Amino acid sequence: MTTSLIPPVPTATPSTSPQSTGAGVLQPWDGIRDGTHYLPSAKENVLWGALPCAGDRPVLSIDPGAEVTIDTISHEGILEDQGRDPLAFFGSLGVGRHQVLADAVDLAASGIQRLQGGLGPHVVTGPIAVKGARPGDLLKITVLETTPRVPYGVISSRHGRGSLSSEFPLGPDTYSAFATVRDTDDGTPSGWLPLRPGAEPTVHFPLKPFLGIMGVAVDSARRPHSVPPGAHGGNIDINLLTTGSSLYLPVQVADALAYVGDPHFAQGDGEVSLTAMEASLRVKLRFDVVPQDEAVRNFGVLAGPMAQTPEFLVPTGMDEDLDTAVQNCVRAAVALLQARYGMDASLAYAYLSAATDFNISQVVDVVKGAHARIRVEDFRP
Repeated sequence: MTTSLIPPVPTATPSTSPQSTGAGVLQPWDGIRDGTHYLPSAKENVLWGALPCAGDRPVLSIDPGAEVTIDTISHEGILEDQGRDPLAFFGSLGVGRHQVLADAVDLAASGIQRLQGGLGPHVVTGPIAVKGARPGDLLKITVLETTPRVPYGVISSRHGRGSLSSEFPLGPDTYSAFATVRDTDDGTPSGWLPLRPGAEPTVHFPLKPFLGIMGVAVDSARRPHSVPPGAHGGNIDINLLTTGSSLYLPVQVADALAYVGDPHFAQGDGEVSLTAMEASLRVKLRFDVVPQDEAVRNFGVLAGPMAQTPEFLVPTGMDEDLDTAVQNCVRAAVALLQARYGMDASLAYAYLSAATDFNISQVVDVVKGAHARIRVEDFRP
Protein backbone atom coordinates (compact mmCIF):
# COMPACT_ATOMS: atom_id res chain seq x y z
CA MET A 1 0.00 0.00 0.00
CA THR A 2 1.22 3.48 -0.78
CA THR A 3 0.47 7.03 0.29
CA SER A 4 0.72 9.75 -2.38
CA LEU A 5 0.12 13.32 -1.29
CA ILE A 6 0.78 15.68 -4.21
CA PRO A 7 -1.85 17.41 -6.37
CA PRO A 8 -2.62 15.92 -9.80
CA VAL A 9 -1.17 16.98 -13.13
CA PRO A 10 -3.19 20.07 -14.07
CA THR A 11 -5.28 20.19 -17.23
CA ALA A 12 -5.39 23.99 -16.99
CA THR A 13 -2.93 26.23 -15.22
CA PRO A 14 -4.28 29.08 -13.05
CA SER A 15 -2.68 32.47 -13.58
CA THR A 16 -1.08 32.25 -10.12
CA SER A 17 0.65 28.95 -10.92
CA PRO A 18 3.86 28.20 -12.80
CA GLN A 19 3.21 27.76 -16.49
CA SER A 20 3.00 24.28 -17.96
CA THR A 21 5.82 23.15 -20.23
CA GLY A 22 3.35 21.45 -22.52
CA ALA A 23 5.45 18.32 -22.18
CA GLY A 24 3.94 15.44 -24.06
CA VAL A 25 4.04 11.68 -23.64
CA LEU A 26 6.36 9.44 -25.64
CA GLN A 27 4.72 6.06 -26.07
CA PRO A 28 6.72 3.21 -27.63
CA TRP A 29 7.66 3.99 -31.25
CA ASP A 30 6.35 7.56 -31.10
CA GLY A 31 8.58 9.81 -33.21
CA ILE A 32 11.02 7.04 -34.21
CA ARG A 33 12.36 7.59 -37.72
CA ASP A 34 13.21 4.89 -40.23
CA GLY A 35 16.81 3.69 -39.99
CA THR A 36 17.12 4.48 -36.28
CA HIS A 37 18.67 1.89 -33.97
CA TYR A 38 15.74 1.80 -31.56
CA LEU A 39 15.23 -0.41 -28.52
CA PRO A 40 11.78 -0.16 -26.94
CA SER A 41 11.20 -1.36 -23.38
CA ALA A 42 8.90 -4.17 -24.43
CA LYS A 43 8.68 -7.14 -22.06
CA GLU A 44 11.05 -9.19 -24.21
CA ASN A 45 13.70 -6.43 -24.11
CA VAL A 46 13.93 -5.86 -20.36
CA LEU A 47 14.91 -7.48 -17.10
CA TRP A 48 12.94 -6.46 -14.01
CA GLY A 49 15.00 -6.47 -10.83
CA ALA A 50 18.19 -8.13 -12.10
CA LEU A 51 21.16 -7.23 -14.29
CA PRO A 52 22.55 -9.21 -17.25
CA CYS A 53 25.20 -11.88 -16.82
CA ALA A 54 27.47 -13.86 -19.16
CA GLY A 55 24.76 -16.33 -20.17
CA ASP A 56 22.23 -13.76 -21.35
CA ARG A 57 21.46 -13.34 -25.03
CA PRO A 58 21.50 -9.81 -26.42
CA VAL A 59 18.27 -8.18 -27.52
CA LEU A 60 20.24 -5.99 -29.94
CA SER A 61 23.70 -6.28 -31.55
CA ILE A 62 25.56 -3.21 -32.81
CA ASP A 63 28.94 -2.19 -34.16
CA PRO A 64 31.20 0.01 -32.02
CA GLY A 65 30.37 3.66 -32.55
CA ALA A 66 26.70 3.00 -33.18
CA GLU A 67 24.06 5.32 -31.75
CA VAL A 68 20.98 3.73 -30.20
CA THR A 69 17.71 5.31 -29.09
CA ILE A 70 16.40 3.49 -26.02
CA ASP A 71 13.17 3.76 -24.10
CA THR A 72 13.46 3.29 -20.34
CA ILE A 73 10.73 2.71 -17.75
CA SER A 74 10.73 4.03 -14.20
CA HIS A 75 9.88 1.45 -11.54
CA GLU A 76 7.88 4.03 -9.59
CA GLY A 77 4.17 3.51 -10.16
CA ILE A 78 4.45 -0.16 -11.15
CA LEU A 79 5.73 -1.77 -7.94
CA GLU A 80 3.68 -4.05 -5.71
CA ASP A 81 3.52 -1.58 -2.82
CA GLN A 82 1.94 0.88 -5.29
CA GLY A 83 -0.60 -1.67 -6.50
CA ARG A 84 1.34 -2.90 -9.57
CA ASP A 85 -1.23 -1.05 -11.67
CA PRO A 86 0.12 2.20 -13.13
CA LEU A 87 -3.25 3.17 -14.63
CA ALA A 88 -4.85 3.06 -11.19
CA PHE A 89 -1.87 4.53 -9.34
CA PHE A 90 -1.35 7.52 -11.61
CA GLY A 91 -5.07 7.85 -12.29
CA SER A 92 -5.64 8.45 -8.57
CA LEU A 93 -3.29 11.42 -8.93
CA GLY A 94 -5.21 12.95 -11.82
CA VAL A 95 -3.07 11.56 -14.66
CA GLY A 96 -5.13 10.65 -17.71
CA ARG A 97 -4.87 7.19 -19.29
CA HIS A 98 -3.20 8.74 -22.34
CA GLN A 99 -0.40 10.06 -20.08
CA VAL A 100 0.46 6.61 -18.68
CA LEU A 101 3.05 4.66 -20.67
CA ALA A 102 1.77 1.56 -22.46
CA ASP A 103 5.02 -0.36 -21.92
CA ALA A 104 4.82 0.28 -18.16
CA VAL A 105 1.22 -1.01 -18.14
CA ASP A 106 2.22 -4.13 -20.09
CA LEU A 107 5.15 -4.89 -17.81
CA ALA A 108 3.12 -4.44 -14.63
CA ALA A 109 0.45 -6.78 -16.00
CA SER A 110 3.01 -9.43 -17.00
CA GLY A 111 3.50 -12.67 -15.13
CA ILE A 112 6.94 -11.73 -13.80
CA GLN A 113 7.13 -12.85 -10.17
CA ARG A 114 9.53 -10.21 -8.95
CA LEU A 115 9.17 -10.50 -5.18
CA GLN A 116 9.21 -14.28 -5.02
CA GLY A 117 12.49 -14.25 -6.92
CA GLY A 118 14.09 -11.82 -4.46
CA LEU A 119 14.60 -9.32 -7.26
CA GLY A 120 15.17 -5.58 -7.17
CA PRO A 121 12.78 -2.82 -8.29
CA HIS A 122 14.55 -1.52 -11.40
CA VAL A 123 13.51 -2.09 -15.01
CA VAL A 124 16.64 -2.62 -17.12
CA THR A 125 16.59 -2.37 -20.93
CA GLY A 126 19.05 -4.70 -22.69
CA PRO A 127 21.48 -6.34 -22.94
CA ILE A 128 23.06 -4.82 -26.03
CA ALA A 129 25.99 -6.64 -27.63
CA VAL A 130 28.74 -4.26 -28.79
CA LYS A 131 30.62 -6.36 -31.32
CA GLY A 132 34.28 -6.96 -30.65
CA ALA A 133 34.40 -5.73 -27.05
CA ARG A 134 36.60 -8.01 -24.96
CA PRO A 135 37.61 -8.26 -21.30
CA GLY A 136 40.39 -5.75 -20.68
CA ASP A 137 38.77 -3.19 -22.98
CA LEU A 138 36.59 -0.35 -21.77
CA LEU A 139 33.07 0.24 -22.98
CA LYS A 140 32.40 3.96 -23.37
CA ILE A 141 28.73 4.94 -23.20
CA THR A 142 28.12 8.56 -24.22
CA VAL A 143 24.82 10.27 -23.44
CA LEU A 144 23.76 12.20 -26.55
CA GLU A 145 20.13 13.03 -25.73
CA THR A 146 17.70 12.61 -22.83
CA THR A 147 14.01 13.21 -23.47
CA PRO A 148 11.29 12.93 -20.80
CA ARG A 149 8.58 10.47 -21.76
CA VAL A 150 6.04 11.88 -19.28
CA PRO A 151 5.46 15.26 -17.56
CA TYR A 152 5.63 13.93 -13.99
CA GLY A 153 7.71 11.82 -11.62
CA VAL A 154 7.64 10.08 -8.24
CA ILE A 155 9.91 10.33 -5.17
CA SER A 156 9.43 7.55 -2.63
CA SER A 157 10.61 6.43 0.78
CA ARG A 158 10.09 2.86 1.97
CA HIS A 159 10.48 1.18 5.33
CA GLY A 160 13.92 -0.30 5.90
CA ARG A 161 15.39 1.75 3.06
CA GLY A 162 16.95 5.18 2.66
CA SER A 163 19.39 7.16 4.79
CA LEU A 164 16.90 7.48 7.70
CA SER A 165 15.41 4.03 7.33
CA SER A 166 14.24 3.82 10.97
CA GLU A 167 12.58 7.25 10.84
CA PHE A 168 10.90 7.54 7.44
CA PRO A 169 8.27 6.96 6.14
CA LEU A 170 6.40 8.51 9.07
CA GLY A 171 3.35 6.29 8.55
CA PRO A 172 2.97 2.53 8.12
CA ASP A 173 2.93 2.58 4.32
CA THR A 174 5.28 3.51 1.51
CA TYR A 175 5.30 7.27 0.97
CA SER A 176 5.28 8.38 -2.67
CA ALA A 177 5.46 12.07 -3.46
CA PHE A 178 4.13 13.00 -6.90
CA ALA A 179 6.12 15.75 -8.61
CA THR A 180 4.92 17.67 -11.64
CA VAL A 181 6.98 19.18 -14.46
CA ARG A 182 6.31 22.85 -15.23
CA ASP A 183 8.27 25.89 -16.33
CA THR A 184 9.52 28.54 -13.94
CA ASP A 185 8.85 32.20 -14.75
CA ASP A 186 11.97 32.34 -16.93
CA GLY A 187 10.81 29.35 -18.98
CA THR A 188 13.08 26.75 -17.39
CA PRO A 189 11.47 23.28 -17.05
CA SER A 190 11.54 22.31 -13.38
CA GLY A 191 10.23 19.79 -10.91
CA TRP A 192 7.57 21.07 -8.52
CA LEU A 193 6.45 20.01 -5.03
CA PRO A 194 4.16 21.68 -2.46
CA LEU A 195 5.11 22.75 1.04
CA ARG A 196 2.24 20.73 2.50
CA PRO A 197 0.09 17.81 1.29
CA GLY A 198 -2.73 19.02 -0.91
CA ALA A 199 -1.32 22.52 -1.41
CA GLU A 200 -0.42 24.16 -4.70
CA PRO A 201 3.14 23.24 -5.76
CA THR A 202 5.45 26.17 -4.95
CA VAL A 203 8.82 24.48 -4.38
CA HIS A 204 10.80 24.06 -7.59
CA PHE A 205 14.13 22.48 -8.47
CA PRO A 206 16.16 22.05 -11.68
CA LEU A 207 15.62 19.08 -13.97
CA LYS A 208 18.82 17.29 -14.97
CA PRO A 209 17.75 14.01 -16.58
CA PHE A 210 20.14 11.06 -16.37
CA LEU A 211 20.22 7.28 -16.13
CA GLY A 212 20.87 5.86 -12.67
CA ILE A 213 21.77 2.46 -14.15
CA MET A 214 24.39 2.03 -16.89
CA GLY A 215 26.46 -1.12 -16.94
CA VAL A 216 27.97 -4.20 -18.52
CA ALA A 217 27.24 -7.86 -17.86
CA VAL A 218 29.10 -9.66 -15.08
CA ASP A 219 31.25 -12.70 -15.80
CA SER A 220 28.98 -15.07 -13.92
CA ALA A 221 26.22 -17.53 -14.62
CA ARG A 222 24.01 -15.70 -12.12
CA ARG A 223 22.34 -12.35 -12.67
CA PRO A 224 23.16 -9.71 -10.02
CA HIS A 225 20.45 -7.99 -8.00
CA SER A 226 19.62 -4.62 -9.56
CA VAL A 227 20.20 -2.51 -6.42
CA PRO A 228 23.90 -2.65 -5.39
CA PRO A 229 26.37 -1.14 -7.90
CA GLY A 230 29.84 -2.54 -8.50
CA ALA A 231 32.72 -2.88 -10.93
CA HIS A 232 30.13 -3.68 -13.61
CA GLY A 233 28.48 -0.30 -13.07
CA GLY A 234 24.79 -0.90 -12.58
CA ASN A 235 22.92 1.30 -10.13
CA ILE A 236 25.67 3.91 -9.69
CA ASP A 237 23.30 6.92 -9.50
CA ILE A 238 25.87 9.55 -10.54
CA ASN A 239 23.89 12.65 -11.41
CA LEU A 240 26.70 14.10 -13.56
CA LEU A 241 25.86 11.62 -16.33
CA THR A 242 23.65 14.04 -18.19
CA THR A 243 23.75 14.91 -21.90
CA GLY A 244 27.33 15.27 -23.14
CA SER A 245 28.85 12.99 -20.50
CA SER A 246 30.36 9.52 -20.87
CA LEU A 247 30.77 6.49 -18.65
CA TYR A 248 33.71 4.10 -19.02
CA LEU A 249 33.16 0.53 -17.83
CA PRO A 250 35.67 -2.36 -17.66
CA VAL A 251 34.34 -5.06 -20.00
CA GLN A 252 33.85 -8.40 -18.26
CA VAL A 253 32.39 -10.62 -21.02
CA ALA A 254 32.64 -10.79 -24.81
CA ASP A 255 30.62 -8.06 -26.56
CA ALA A 256 30.14 -6.27 -23.21
CA LEU A 257 26.35 -6.85 -23.04
CA ALA A 258 25.45 -3.30 -22.03
CA TYR A 259 22.21 -2.18 -20.42
CA VAL A 260 20.56 0.94 -18.99
CA GLY A 261 17.67 1.84 -16.70
CA ASP A 262 16.58 3.65 -13.52
CA PRO A 263 15.77 6.93 -15.31
CA HIS A 264 15.72 10.14 -13.27
CA PHE A 265 14.55 13.67 -14.00
CA ALA A 266 16.58 15.01 -11.05
CA GLN A 267 18.63 13.80 -8.08
CA GLY A 268 20.68 15.42 -5.38
CA ASP A 269 24.00 13.84 -4.39
CA GLY A 270 23.18 11.20 -1.79
CA GLU A 271 19.61 10.36 -2.93
CA VAL A 272 18.77 10.21 0.78
CA SER A 273 15.06 9.35 0.60
CA LEU A 274 15.76 6.10 -1.32
CA THR A 275 14.59 7.36 -4.71
CA ALA A 276 14.97 10.72 -6.42
CA MET A 277 12.60 12.19 -9.03
CA GLU A 278 12.12 8.91 -10.86
CA ALA A 279 10.52 9.20 -14.30
CA SER A 280 10.78 7.45 -17.64
CA LEU A 281 13.20 8.74 -20.28
CA ARG A 282 13.97 8.17 -23.92
CA VAL A 283 17.73 8.37 -24.36
CA LYS A 284 20.10 8.40 -27.31
CA LEU A 285 23.44 6.78 -26.50
CA ARG A 286 26.64 6.04 -28.40
CA PHE A 287 28.56 2.87 -27.59
CA ASP A 288 32.33 2.86 -28.24
CA VAL A 289 35.01 0.31 -27.41
CA VAL A 290 38.33 1.59 -26.01
CA PRO A 291 41.01 -1.09 -26.64
CA GLN A 292 42.94 -2.25 -23.60
CA ASP A 293 46.26 -0.59 -24.46
CA GLU A 294 44.61 2.76 -25.13
CA ALA A 295 42.49 2.41 -21.99
CA VAL A 296 45.53 1.79 -19.77
CA ARG A 297 47.42 4.66 -21.38
CA ASN A 298 44.61 7.14 -20.77
CA PHE A 299 43.15 5.96 -17.47
CA GLY A 300 45.36 3.29 -15.95
CA VAL A 301 43.78 -0.01 -14.99
CA LEU A 302 40.24 0.86 -13.92
CA ALA A 303 38.78 -1.28 -11.16
CA GLY A 304 35.32 0.14 -11.70
CA PRO A 305 33.30 2.80 -13.51
CA MET A 306 34.74 6.19 -14.40
CA ALA A 307 32.76 9.08 -15.83
CA GLN A 308 33.83 12.05 -17.90
CA THR A 309 32.00 15.32 -18.50
CA PRO A 310 33.12 18.31 -20.57
CA GLU A 311 34.54 19.77 -17.33
CA PHE A 312 35.52 16.83 -15.13
CA LEU A 313 37.16 13.44 -14.90
CA VAL A 314 35.03 11.48 -12.43
CA PRO A 315 36.62 8.42 -10.79
CA THR A 316 34.42 6.44 -8.42
CA GLY A 317 34.68 4.44 -5.22
CA MET A 318 32.17 1.98 -3.75
CA ASP A 319 31.72 -0.06 -0.60
CA GLU A 320 29.01 -0.93 1.92
CA ASP A 321 30.85 1.39 4.32
CA LEU A 322 30.76 5.02 3.16
CA ASP A 323 34.18 5.82 4.64
CA THR A 324 35.71 2.98 2.66
CA ALA A 325 33.85 4.07 -0.48
CA VAL A 326 35.39 7.54 -0.19
CA GLN A 327 38.85 6.06 0.43
CA ASN A 328 38.47 3.86 -2.67
CA CYS A 329 37.47 6.94 -4.66
CA VAL A 330 40.57 8.83 -3.49
CA ARG A 331 42.79 5.88 -4.45
CA ALA A 332 41.14 5.74 -7.88
CA ALA A 333 41.66 9.48 -8.32
CA VAL A 334 45.37 9.28 -7.42
CA ALA A 335 45.88 6.35 -9.81
CA LEU A 336 44.05 8.22 -12.59
CA LEU A 337 46.28 11.28 -12.25
CA GLN A 338 49.38 9.08 -12.25
CA ALA A 339 48.32 7.20 -15.39
CA ARG A 340 46.87 10.05 -17.40
CA TYR A 341 49.27 12.88 -16.56
CA GLY A 342 52.30 11.15 -15.05
CA MET A 343 51.72 13.00 -11.81
CA ASP A 344 53.69 12.00 -8.72
CA ALA A 345 51.42 10.14 -6.27
CA SER A 346 52.16 12.43 -3.31
CA LEU A 347 51.62 15.54 -5.42
CA ALA A 348 48.40 14.03 -6.82
CA TYR A 349 47.16 13.39 -3.28
CA ALA A 350 47.97 16.98 -2.34
CA TYR A 351 46.30 18.37 -5.47
CA LEU A 352 43.11 16.41 -4.79
CA SER A 353 42.93 17.84 -1.28
CA ALA A 354 43.36 21.41 -2.54
CA ALA A 355 41.33 21.39 -5.71
CA THR A 356 38.91 18.46 -6.07
CA ASP A 357 35.40 17.95 -4.70
CA PHE A 358 34.52 14.47 -3.49
CA ASN A 359 30.79 13.88 -3.62
CA ILE A 360 28.50 11.21 -2.26
CA SER A 361 26.81 9.56 -5.25
CA GLN A 362 24.22 7.72 -3.16
CA VAL A 363 23.87 6.18 0.31
CA VAL A 364 20.76 4.06 -0.28
CA ASP A 365 21.80 1.16 -2.53
CA VAL A 366 23.44 -1.18 0.03
CA VAL A 367 26.80 -0.54 -1.64
CA LYS A 368 27.38 3.17 -1.16
CA GLY A 369 29.09 5.33 -3.77
CA ALA A 370 31.41 8.33 -3.92
CA HIS A 371 32.77 10.18 -6.93
CA ALA A 372 35.40 12.87 -7.47
CA ARG A 373 35.25 15.86 -9.81
CA ILE A 374 38.74 16.49 -11.18
CA ARG A 375 38.79 19.61 -13.36
CA VAL A 376 40.23 18.84 -16.79
CA GLU A 377 41.11 22.54 -17.24
CA ASP A 378 43.64 22.31 -14.38
CA PHE A 379 45.82 20.01 -16.48
CA ARG A 380 45.88 21.96 -19.74
CA PRO A 381 49.20 23.72 -20.44
